[in-house]
Amino acid sequence: MRVMVFVKATEDSEAGLMPPRETREMLEAMGKFNDELIKAGVLLAGDGLKPSSEGKRVAFDGPSRTVIDGPFAETRELVAGYWLWEVKDMAEAVEWVKRCPNPMFGPSEIEIRPLYEAADFGELLEPEFGKEIEKIRKNERL
Repeated sequence: MRVMVFVKATEDSEAGLMPPRETREMLEAMGKFNDELIKAGVLLAGDGLKPSSEGKRVAFDGPSRTVIDGPFAETRELVAGYWLWEVKDMAEAVEWVKRCPNPMFGPSEIEIRPLYEAADFGELLEPEFGKEIEKIRKNERL
């Protein structure tokens, strides 16, 4: 089972605040945690995200596209970082998150969401399209 693990943003992360000493300690702790994920074969990808002030959104309405510049409202709904993990089930993902060092300087939250797999679509998915999805997932050429 693949899951996306979101580190939720805080006012500090959105402001780009990184006190030097605490940042080094946090990065070292997170590096050790990531090493554990790698050794366990869980970590597929992951990274931190810059504040939403450096981002853009594209709003869709039929054929219309509107570009919206950051920063975005509702900090608690934003993502400051992510991991992509391969775990046996949601319980394993929760156990890994519980072992994670606090990713922020104060109260923080991590969200875990399962990814759709081709099998989730059952008969709705043509076999050839399912093969194409797997190739994309594995970064193979179509």
